[in-house]
Amino acid sequence: MTNFLLSVVIPIYNEEQTVDMLLKRLTRVLKGGNYELLFVDDGSGDNTAAVIKNAAKNNKQIKLVSFSRNFGHQMALACGYAYAKGDAVVSMDADLQDPPEIIPQMIEKWQTGAQIVYAKREKRDVDGFIKKITAQLFYRFINFLSDTTIPNDVGDFRLLDKEIVSFLNRLPEHSRFLRGLVAWGGYREDYVYFNREKRVAGATHYTLSRMVNFALEGITSFSIKPLRLASYLGFTAGAVGFFGIIYALLGKIFLPSHWVTGWTALFVGIMFLGGIQLITIGIIGEYVGKIYQEVQHRPRFLVREKVNL
Repeated sequence: MTNFLLSVVIPIYNEEQTVDMLLKRLTRVLKGGNYELLFVDDGSGDNTAAVIKNAAKNNKQIKLVSFSRNFGHQMALACGYAYAKGDAVVSMDADLQDPPEIIPQMIEKWQTGAQIVYAKREKRDVDGFIKKITAQLFYRFINFLSDTTIPNDVGDFRLLDKEIVSFLNRLPEHSRFLRGLVAWGGYREDYVYFNREKRVAGATHYTLSRMVNFALEGITSFSIKPLRLASYLGFTAGAVGFFGIIYALLGKIFLPSHWVTGWTALFVGIMFLGGIQLITIGIIGEYVGKIYQEVQHRPRFLVREKVNL
């Protein structure tokens, strides 16, 4: 690990309790190597940045970029890739559920030709039932709708060659679903496997609503299938309405004495068509919203402070 530079990019948000443990394990794994630890503080409201700055005073390999406010995990990763100088770049979360001890295995895969090395979760027994089920549904649903296949059971713990990092930095879009962007390039990939560990402190910042928004971001960034689905729903509703008219006319002509008018069919019909219309408008709105964000050309993030950079 002395003949190349390794960058470790760590997006971090309100993790002051985990920083010291993370640094101890990372420096133990990378001891003697040529590396930089690049923390991206995503607008933390606690003393996370202060803890990192204190550690950076005694170790110039520890670097920090602080945002002016919270811009989101994917923007923090994108910022880390923009500032990373390594020949290989590892990204990981700060909660130590992704063990840094497998980084040497990732480096070995990279040195044998892989440009992307995914850390794949072989077991995730520490996660609750709801978390495991939603994760499985997320990958299957997004791969069903997306035009780009994203490997199952991998997160943002991965190693990228500097060529791929450069490619990601050149991409013009403001909306960043990096798991999809990394896979979209079609570069040579390999895997290392690990068992997911418990958080060393604190609670997860990924609530159910954030996971749903993350899934919508991924789907709308890499597929127009939802728009086609909206068209199919419209044709289906039209077909059901057409056959309903035929059914009503035949019943009125051939079974006049048994034909009973009521509100049930009318209510069901209105709810069915109204639901399809709202779903369709919502799908179109997601894509229009992404267009709106792109044409604004606002910066993806604002940097408040840099340390050792």
